Amino acid sequence: MNKILFTITLSITFLFTGCFAPIPKPIKINTSAKKVDYLRDVKPILDKRCVTCHSCYNSPCQAKFSSYEGIDRGASKLLVYDALRLKAAKPTRLFIDAKNTEEWRKKGFFSITSTLDTNASYNSSIMMYMLHDKKEHPKVIGSYKPEADKLVCPRNRQEMGDYLDDKPNHGMPYGFTQLKDKEYTILTNWIAQGAKGPDKKSLKRLKTPSDKAAKEIKKWETFFNKQDPKHSVTARYLYEHLFLAHLHFKDTGREFYKLVRSKTPFPQKIEIIPTVRPFDDPKVDKFYYRLEKIYSTIVHKTHMVFELDDKKMDRIKKLFIQTKWIGKPHYIDYETKTSANPFVAFAQIPVKSRYQFLLNNSHYIVMTFIRGPVCRGQMALNVIHDHFWVMFQDPKYDVSVTNPNFLLLQADNLSMPIETSTQSLLETFSDKYRDRYRRYFIAKQKLYRQMYPKGQGLEAIWKGDRAQDAPLLTIYRHFDSASVQKGVVGELPRTMWVIDYPQFERIYYALVAGYNVFGNISHQTNIRRYMDFLRLEGEINFISYMPNKIRVPMLKSWYINSSMIKDGADVRLYHRDTSIVYKTKHPKTEFIEAVVRHHILKSTNIHFDKINYYKEGVKPPKMPKKFNSKNDLINGLKSLTAPGTEFVKHLTDNNINTIMLRIKIPNREDNVGTIVINRWHDNVDSMFNEKGTLNSSLDTLDFIDKQIGSYPNMFAVVDYKDLPDFFDLIKNFDGSERYIKKAKKYFIQRGDSNFWQTYDWFQKYFNKKEPIKSGLYDLNRYYDK
Repeated sequence: MNKILFTITLSITFLFTGCFAPIPKPIKINTSAKKVDYLRDVKPILDKRCVTCHSCYNSPCQAKFSSYEGIDRGASKLLVYDALRLKAAKPTRLFIDAKNTEEWRKKGFFSITSTLDTNASYNSSIMMYMLHDKKEHPKVIGSYKPEADKLVCPRNRQEMGDYLDDKPNHGMPYGFTQLKDKEYTILTNWIAQGAKGPDKKSLKRLKTPSDKAAKEIKKWETFFNKQDPKHSVTARYLYEHLFLAHLHFKDTGREFYKLVRSKTPFPQKIEIIPTVRPFDDPKVDKFYYRLEKIYSTIVHKTHMVFELDDKKMDRIKKLFIQTKWIGKPHYIDYETKTSANPFVAFAQIPVKSRYQFLLNNSHYIVMTFIRGPVCRGQMALNVIHDHFWVMFQDPKYDVSVTNPNFLLLQADNLSMPIETSTQSLLETFSDKYRDRYRRYFIAKQKLYRQMYPKGQGLEAIWKGDRAQDAPLLTIYRHFDSASVQKGVVGELPRTMWVIDYPQFERIYYALVAGYNVFGNISHQTNIRRYMDFLRLEGEINFISYMPNKIRVPMLKSWYINSSMIKDGADVRLYHRDTSIVYKTKHPKTEFIEAVVRHHILKSTNIHFDKINYYKEGVKPPKMPKKFNSKNDLINGLKSLTAPGTEFVKHLTDNNINTIMLRIKIPNREDNVGTIVINRWHDNVDSMFNEKGTLNSSLDTLDFIDKQIGSYPNMFAVVDYKDLPDFFDLIKNFDGSERYIKKAKKYFIQRGDSNFWQTYDWFQKYFNKKEPIKSGLYDLNRYYDK
């Protein structure tokens, strides 16, 4: 009996001790008597080497290094991105959902800088272990594909021991080359000295606007907080569309501000009202719109600049204040069903005013779809093609603008799955919104046929009103991120959209204002399904300008093996004529060339891409044998855009979709651009089987002459004299050792000794070219092959 008890005891002891790695010893530090200053010494290192991965919701373990408050908050095991979450999670937004360290600890966050060791020469904090492990094991080994790498968030020494044992060579910077000795010494001494942040005086200086900005803030806060109904409702509409913006005033450098709702008026300290969505009830008797200075490090993926100046103020007043409203202006409440439907909530504001505001700020508004609440536009991505161009319906020819009662009559059909982010699981695959959507769209097409029995022509496409307008936009999907550019960038895409006012507003509210990143599976799934309808509507709007006989075949070519488009019956049901008489066999090319070359305002400076664009049915030129002129170089690049090369397949197999390229040219400024991969999808209506819709033999690439995207997958550096060899790599890559070796010559690996030098060069170049719109690149999606 005693033998049995001994065996059981031994087994239990092994179970609870032997399966764990040894608890790591505290790290010895070469301490310095010199005080390390956070702002002067530490923050520059964190910005260059840590914020590149630790910012926004997709920060590993929610550890944000973009501000001291984020470092002090620490890390969490709670997932923000969780597509299978049955219940909505409580939000954990820095600066919003907790006021101090103690409140964050109650929400499950733990320190990454605190040590249990009382000896100042030793430290046992999470951050110290991570930095030391990289110093001891600097070689980058194994695979670092972020989407496959299991996220581990050790919260104490025991879990840290398990991490170091299970994931060797995974210290910080994670998967990249180590810090310089000087950087390591500064950070470790800062941690040993208590990891203190800026003092009160420095923090006040960070938070205080410049004198020029302060004058503008007073002007705009006065406007936003006027209490008459017109100003009150206008301010609410603007807030719901600008709550993500980084507001900027001319001649204030890199000062940016956020529009927030506060319990307190100026000059009192801002007290943010922490609602999940901008149209949620603030639940206070009175609140104030305030402009709060952003003093965190600016990262590109969330940096959506919206300029405020006197011209913008005059434009807003003209659209919203000086125009006559529908009926007597009145205050509106925050009843849930009304607030979640902008066509009801803002019905008294003329539709033309609302649409014109969206059009004049189209680049910003579309950018929020892509770089909004989810940082990487995750919910918007596998529902769109890799590359498409967007146009807009002119307000004078948009039936929802010319017939404002139409939107009120269709208000119920225009409702979206955003009234709550905790829908019942039974509603996950409900057809309620699909049926409403279908009823609305049929009614819309019927109204178009009544008002335009002979159809519409180019006049119905918005041409822009001012040079800064963006009547045409290009959207690129980069697998799990995306970007939007003014104009028509890249090759002729398979699909194009025409967006009208109701569609524009619904995409914004579904993906931005009404989307809760902390919502449950039903909320996320319903929005994903709703986006299928919105995408299809934009495509059918475009097809309405095509000849009747090619509409069904064209739509079917975008929805190969799709359950959404089976026999083209929907296209015939939604039919409306076009007044355009086509003269060529390629109406898509004919249409877009007429729009770009002859229709839109010349002052918008929108032109076709000289490298990647060629007409429908035209093949790229052959690779030149010699490169004696600029034209030879352009033809060489154009020849590489042909679909189906083995090199493109190699890239997409490794989820490499954007490569930032530097071509070093003697005695001249280097050429910098981006290689963008366009992956072919038979269709994009599948939520769960994207891999089954891919066809790598039809993948293409575009050479763009500027930096695109927030998440570079690779950096490439090529000397001008090596361009023929580089072109050969892309054109003739066959996977052999010879070409793999050649690729390593040009493409910078994670473990390259000069990786950080290369990253710093691209970042510095970006900051120089875009002093206001640039931000730190994110390396979470940097691949190693």
